Amino acid sequence: MKISILMLLFLIFQYRCSNSLDTITFDKPLQDNGSSLVVSKGGIFTLGFFSPGKSTNRYIGIWYAFSNQTVVWVANRDNPVPDSSGVLSLDGTGNLLILSSSGSDPVWSTNVSTTTSVSGNRFSCQLLDTGNLKLFHEDAVVWQSFDHPTDTMLPFMKLGLDRKTGLNRFLTSWKSEDDPGTGDFSLQMDVTELPELIQKYGSKRLWRSGPWIGQGWIGSAQNLSTDFIKTKFTNNSEEASVMFILYETMWRLRISLNSSGFVQRLSWNYSNSQWFMLSGQTDQCDFYNYCGSYGNCDLQITSSFKCKCLPGFEPNWKSDGSGGCLRKKGRPICGKGDGFVKVEQAKSPDTRLARLNRTNGLQECREQCLNNCTCTAYATTEDQDQCVTWHGELLDNRVVPGGGQDLYIRVSAAELETPEVEYKKPQLKGDGRGVVYIIVASISVALALGAVIIWLITIQKKKDRIRKERRQMLLSTVNGSLLEGSTTEKGAFDDDFPFFDLNSIVAATDNFSISNKLGEGGFGTVYKGRLRNGLEIAVKRLAKCSNQGMEEFKNEVSLIVKLQHRNLVRLLGCCVEHHEKMLVYEYLPNKGLDSFIFDKEKCSMLNWEKRFNIILGITRGMIYLHQDSRLRIIHRDLKASNILLDDELNPKISDFGMARIFKGDEIEVNTKRVVGTYGYMSPEYAMGGLFSTRSDVFSFGVLLLEIISGKRNNTYYRDNTINLIGHVWDLWKEGKAFEMIDSLMGDSYPQKKALRCFHIGLLCVQELVTDRPTMSNIALMLCNDIDLPPPKQPAFIFKGQEIDASDSSASAKAQSNNDLTISQIVGR
Repeated sequence: MKISILMLLFLIFQYRCSNSLDTITFDKPLQDNGSSLVVSKGGIFTLGFFSPGKSTNRYIGIWYAFSNQTVVWVANRDNPVPDSSGVLSLDGTGNLLILSSSGSDPVWSTNVSTTTSVSGNRFSCQLLDTGNLKLFHEDAVVWQSFDHPTDTMLPFMKLGLDRKTGLNRFLTSWKSEDDPGTGDFSLQMDVTELPELIQKYGSKRLWRSGPWIGQGWIGSAQNLSTDFIKTKFTNNSEEASVMFILYETMWRLRISLNSSGFVQRLSWNYSNSQWFMLSGQTDQCDFYNYCGSYGNCDLQITSSFKCKCLPGFEPNWKSDGSGGCLRKKGRPICGKGDGFVKVEQAKSPDTRLARLNRTNGLQECREQCLNNCTCTAYATTEDQDQCVTWHGELLDNRVVPGGGQDLYIRVSAAELETPEVEYKKPQLKGDGRGVVYIIVASISVALALGAVIIWLITIQKKKDRIRKERRQMLLSTVNGSLLEGSTTEKGAFDDDFPFFDLNSIVAATDNFSISNKLGEGGFGTVYKGRLRNGLEIAVKRLAKCSNQGMEEFKNEVSLIVKLQHRNLVRLLGCCVEHHEKMLVYEYLPNKGLDSFIFDKEKCSMLNWEKRFNIILGITRGMIYLHQDSRLRIIHRDLKASNILLDDELNPKISDFGMARIFKGDEIEVNTKRVVGTYGYMSPEYAMGGLFSTRSDVFSFGVLLLEIISGKRNNTYYRDNTINLIGHVWDLWKEGKAFEMIDSLMGDSYPQKKALRCFHIGLLCVQELVTDRPTMSNIALMLCNDIDLPPPKQPAFIFKGQEIDASDSSASAKAQSNNDLTISQIVGR
């Protein structure tokens, strides 16, 4: 009997404890004692005090019980408690507040106004399994954390405006991983007549979703609703909001705006206990108004510049890509005969300049726009019961492959296609001889025209036959496996790919004369040439005796023909004839970056602005290779000599002989054939054959340190360090990194930005792959004054006495002699 009573008391106690675990009451506050926590009923979320990263400040936060590093909400994000004296409690007014011994006023409060007094035992605060913290007055919810989000959106949480109360729910980034304070990036609902999500840096727009079209945002072809996830968009007189609902209770899904400004949709992977990124902003057309007013961003454009003008407009591009488009001269709108040109798969222009009206269909919408001189475009909603018209500039336009809508751009009559002319039977006069003359003349003209056509067809067939033979020669050269584990894509060489005949190349290079020689490497020689039309070229001639060179030639042809970007060297064509295999590139007069930064005389030509422009250009090119091109390319030999400079010292990445295509699901690949250049190879690649995009990031980091210091990494010896990385690291730890800034830049450079480049460079060369940033993150770090994490110890910083002198000497000699595009292979 005693045992039964004891068991009953134990169960009652356990029941009461389990109920109290998820609740804060008037008489049971939450203290910062290291063990006091509130856990939701299902054990999914935890509420308590925490210190982020390396900070010693204390905050009240909510995090996943299975991942205490993933904080999804912070109460006092801008008012930390400096010590462990904090208490989260309910006061007599029914408010939840944080108190600290360091001051008499609350650090933070829910600040709920009450019109009637509430007894202390009739209000409470409960943490739900959704991650929502709710404050109850009796049975009514008077405040909830979901109405005050920080950097994370959870299922069942709304983003947007409550039109009745004026409450606006939006995400704001942390300042850094160590500081959850309100950062500069935000994700919010822009409540216009067609509400849409926008991402901002301060007041500057970075991205927008476009309006909602049933299953997703018009700016994305992705359907946001599936069998397990439903995205709900609401736009009525009471609210404009969006939320997502999970039907699979085991799934853990969140949307995060991180401190670098990236919006990511993440799912918890139970197998490896990590968050997996389902989607994020990935291409250059995602950047707000990338092509300027009346410009249209289209990733399907084969050139590096992905912008074109909307119908009726002409380019006004500036050297930096800005400027947009202007209405064509002499073709103003609002005149007789105005019409519209349809643009398919369009993302709706910025909706701040849009108006929404009821309509009976497309034709009525057209008339509404045509009758208003300020109207520049129109479209209808998905069910065509509403007419959307734009008045003023058309901003942030892009093509959405597989998505978007039909957008009708207003143009003048002169811009429209020539209208059909009514056919009228000719009036013949006289005795009818005119008819005979006309018939005879027509027959004569037809016969002559037929002869010309036959002659042209014969010539064209001959040209096509020659082209086909050359194409077959090239395809026979590049058939089979071009890359380790990958094959040539169908259509890699289209009909527009130019083939040069050997005679024209011989004439252009003066029979490959020594005076035209630009450089030499393991795969052959590079010559300067001039075509008959005056165009200067660089010809990469594959060495006949090179066995390894064949693979690199096949690689380079198959890759670079598909890659077009202003910061990648442009392939003009190739020549495959009489056992000769050559690549023809645009000629860049300033050769390689190494000929400037490692030369005392030329180095002074590179002031801070030019060096930073070179860094940004390389960054843009690498982002294109890693994520913006239709292929994902790992370069594997990024170094100073493979960065070519044009006549304005703009950088172009070259030499794709060792590059590798990554398949869609590949993150990291292992190879037995390690290629690259000493001093630039990452440790996991040099010693284990593992390479990924982060291997290129390591090489970029070395390059970044070299550009700012003017010193070569693999031949720099000082203070008992074997390379530049080690010396910069030692000075960084001592707070003396400024000593390594190249003095040849003069005194006009901003020291803070130069040191920031050293900081980013050290982040790139960290030993662990997962510690290195992506190229997109690097771009944000370079262009925004955001807090950077402290770098961890880099790889390859051995001290001199730990390295065999003969080995370091041999390695120092293993460098490329090429000033243009040929790399040196260093085996392992």
